Amino acid sequence: MKLIAGLGNYGEKYRFTRHNAGFMALDYISMNSLFPDFSFTYEAKFKGEIAKINHNNETIIFLKPHTYMNLSGESVIAVMNFYKISKEDLLVIHDDIDMPVGKIRFRAKGSDGGQKGIRSIIQTLGGANDFDRLKIGIGPQLNLSAEAYVLQNFSQEQLTEMKNVLKRVEEAVDTYLKDGINAAQSKFN
Repeated sequence: MKLIAGLGNYGEKYRFTRHNAGFMALDYISMNSLFPDFSFTYEAKFKGEIAKINHNNETIIFLKPHTYMNLSGESVIAVMNFYKISKEDLLVIHDDIDMPVGKIRFRAKGSDGGQKGIRSIIQTLGGANDFDRLKIGIGPQLNLSAEAYVLQNFSQEQLTEMKNVLKRVEEAVDTYLKDGINAAQSKFN
């Protein structure tokens, strides 16, 4: 069993903001061809929306936390504890302000890099930072604070680019699930 958590902020006003790249990725995956069609259901005990599917003979749980970005770890740890999922079976998909729109990158471990959702997950895992991530570029950051920049909507041009990015993210997640982090890094980084 694996858990794939896409980070973002719930609510219509955040739907197309840069910080919602993780939610956008899971929404794209739920509606396209490499995975069976599925929909999310809100579960109060998990503080988020989940979907459970069988993919390549393995149970995959997708999670969109409703704790807002800064408390993402509360939702992630609730699902991990309930389903007894280890951090070795966790993939977190999130935005990365230091990478340009159009880039994706797998990372097996590391610091939070200033991403507060990742910081929250590391804290709820007792400081453990050795879980897999798939970062989606949302930069470059312009003359704004990081907080203001990530909460802005993508420009129309960037949204067009994001459609291509989300297709690659879906392919990257499929490769990750079939062949593991090393193969996914070699193919998509």
